[in-house]
Amino acid sequence: MQIYEIISKKRDKKKLTREEIEYFVSGYAEGQIPDYQASAFLMAVFLNGMDADEMFHLTQSMMNSGTVLDLKSVRGTKVDKHSTGGVGDKVSLILAPLVAACGVKVPMISGRGLGHTGGTLDKLESISGFRTDLSLKRFVTNLREIGVCMIGQTKEIAPADRKMYALRDVTATVNSIPLIASSIMSKKLAEGADAFVFDVKVGNGAFMQKRSEALLLARTLIRIAKKFKKKAVALITDMNEPLGETVGNSIEVVEAIHALKGRAPRDLMEVTMALGARMLVLGKKAKTQKEAEKKLQKAIESGKAIDKFAEMVKRQGGNPKVIYDFGLLPWAKFRLLVNSDRRGNVQSIDTRKIGLCAVRLGAGREKLESPIDHGAGMLIKKKVGDSVNTGEALAIVFANNLKKARQASHEIRESYKITKRRTRRLKKVLMVVDEKGSRTPRLKAEPNLS
Repeated sequence: MQIYEIISKKRDKKKLTREEIEYFVSGYAEGQIPDYQASAFLMAVFLNGMDADEMFHLTQSMMNSGTVLDLKSVRGTKVDKHSTGGVGDKVSLILAPLVAACGVKVPMISGRGLGHTGGTLDKLESISGFRTDLSLKRFVTNLREIGVCMIGQTKEIAPADRKMYALRDVTATVNSIPLIASSIMSKKLAEGADAFVFDVKVGNGAFMQKRSEALLLARTLIRIAKKFKKKAVALITDMNEPLGETVGNSIEVVEAIHALKGRAPRDLMEVTMALGARMLVLGKKAKTQKEAEKKLQKAIESGKAIDKFAEMVKRQGGNPKVIYDFGLLPWAKFRLLVNSDRRGNVQSIDTRKIGLCAVRLGAGREKLESPIDHGAGMLIKKKVGDSVNTGEALAIVFANNLKKARQASHEIRESYKITKRRTRRLKKVLMVVDEKGSRTPRLKAEPNLS
């Protein structure tokens, strides 16, 4: 078998066998296939796609390229959640301890910021001492003893995926449904969870710009999960504005802590509760969505949710006192108001531009080796559907570099489209996708009553 033949076969839109896909994955992971041939293979897949069998074999090969965790020693159903990435998406920080407080085991292997989107690991590392590089042994121990652990992808988990992803990032082959789905599922399956809930973002701040693309990705994830005999549900959620009121790292940790104490924006909790309820149903701690939502709300009101967050922070080396004293988090030196230069209603927000502003402030990485400024970010004061007066604040920028803060202030102002026409606030949960198909939830968008 030769890699040249495999590349030419996929180039000519022919179906690859399990053996051919395994040959490519193992060969590239072990350094026997050079980057230039791997790049050609990835581009052929990007252009010509893969069918269900090919995606199954690609996922399986990447999963088996490293350690596949056995979580049988951890009692109960293990349920993980994955987001495709957004701006201001701190849902995992809230969801993992909240769902664990309700009795579901939550093994979560998260990622760092990618492009204009924020990373869960970067946010957690705002907490002094918090370790996301725990060993797999400690990961399993924490999961068994406190029901939750949040770490980054280790060298043992799907190493072929890690190597392929780095190559995709520099060869313009990231935005491919087969490659995205197999990348996500290889890591999730390797971590040993029993069921998955996916948050597939769509909109101008997401990687999937069109609802049809998001729906295809959601269906693909569900299909792959089913082939591996795993339960899965996907929600398609809106990313046409930042989620919640904060964008950054430490500032998003603060908002997550507020949410676990019962004080959070409506849109953030709409997404969090919808995902959490489905995790409880899959985890067999609730029979219906309504029952699950009541349990989640009770966990917040009783203090169990924030206590579980503090327990997780302590177990992973962080200072749990952060839940009472936000001064323990890093904060930027400068704060600049971004005032509106007109009166009207917020018609739309260029969310990708907002995310890129955060990256340039230092909240994300412009280069792989760039350090993270955990104190940089922004507070979003106005969302789609809100009314605004001339001179009223649209956002507040937090930065350690005054020049960058002023540039970000200008770009954020340009991100807002303000008109006289009134508009509805955005509905966040757009569709639910599972083995039965796709459907639109009954929840309606709130009208602008201001």
